[in-house]
Order: sequence, then C-alpha cells, then structure tokens
Amino acid sequence: MKSPAIIAAIFATALGATPFCAPLALADDFPSAVSVSGEASVSAAPDLAQIDAGVANDAKTAKEASDANNAAMGKVLLALKGAGIDEKDYQTSRLSLQPQYATSSKTSERATSIVSFRASNRVTVKIRDVTKVASVIDTLVGAGANDVGNISFEVTQASKLLDGAREQALADARRKAEIYAKAAGVTLGAPLSISEGGGPMPLFKGRIAAAPMAAAPAQVAPGEETLSVTVNVSWAIKPKEQ
Repeated sequence: MKSPAIIAAIFATALGATPFCAPLALADDFPSAVSVSGEASVSAAPDLAQIDAGVANDAKTAKEASDANNAAMGKVLLALKGAGIDEKDYQTSRLSLQPQYATSSKTSERATSIVSFRASNRVTVKIRDVTKVASVIDTLVGAGANDVGNISFEVTQASKLLDGAREQALADARRKAEIYAKAAGVTLGAPLSISEGGGPMPLFKGRIAAAPMAAAPAQVAPGEETLSVTVNVSWAIKPKEQ
C-alpha cells in the first residue's frame, strides 16, 4: 500500500502541479572552507631565441622588384645555412609585392599614379644557442637583410623548472590559509581542491634596426627570464578544539 505522501505526489503530478520534494542535501552538509592563492617564481637563462629578418627591394616594374627580392632573399637563406642554422629552424613569415604611388603636395588630391613596386620577404629564425644570436644577426645583415627585429627569448623547459616553484607556491597558499584560519578561530582540514594558474612570460621582445653594412657587431643581451606560477587552493575548516 502506497504511503499518503506518495499518493499525494502522484495526484499533484497528474494535476500538472510540481510535487514537493525534500532537499537532497542541506547547506550544513557542505564543508566550510577557506580559499587562497599562493605564488612563487624562479629565474632561468633562456635557451632559445627567435628573430625576424627581411629584405625589401624597389623597382620600376613588379617583375624587376620581385626578381631582385628573390635574389636578395636567396643570399640571406644561404647565409643562414652557412651559419649552421638547420633548415627546419627558419621559415618564410611574410611575402608581399605592392605598388608605390606618387605623392602630391595637395592633400585634396588622391595619388593614383604608380611610380614603382616594392617587393619584400621576411623569414623567422629560431636560434637554439642564444650565445650565437649576435653573430647570426651580423650574418643576416652582411647577407643583405635590411630589416631585422622582433627578437624574443624563451626557456624551453619552463614547466620542468617550475616544479620547485610549485611546491613553494603551495606552501605560500597554506601559510596564508593558516593566517585566515587563526584569525577566524578555526583550524585547517584537508585540501578540497588545488588548481594552477599563471605561466612564464617572455623577458624581452623588441626590434633591431640594422643597416645593410653595419660597422659594429650587434649587441644583444638575453638576460634572465622570470617564471612564475600561481596555485589556488581550498581547505576545509573545522572548529578549533577546546
């Protein structure tokens, strides 16, 4: 025989009403917690550099500009190969051929006359020995590259180097949580959740202006990169034992 409560629920459902249901869990069933973030960082020397290098040529016709640019970039690529850069470590990043228009002293007049064409070609180069960055730049400039820049440094094993910092970040989070727990008159229990955020940031990015026949060698300072990690932790809290 069905209980009166079940019969009432069935009757209410038949009439289109929402039957009353007891909550599955009360608020008191969820553990109280304190949530904090911990941070830590470590410094490391970069072991990978990346630069962009390009050549640009102007000529009266599109074909002349393109032919001159192809020849110039060919010398740059040969120079990279001669410097010991693996072919997998340099890649064309931009190739363009654009008309150049005549300029007018009258701002109201739009320039419509094509006076020349400009061809440009850029290549991105990875340098796996950062001590050779300056010499590679000198090689590029000596081979005819007239636009070198967008240099950046990277620590390739950043995640592995952060392992020690992760332990420090967790300890930092616990230190903060204990301060809050003491101030609130409770004690910490077991951690309920742990999540990681943050990551390494490039130390330097910039542009190097280089003349085709630079008199002095390129000056490059890789420096160090600061790798940081943030950990978010929630601890259960319980009343302090009397």
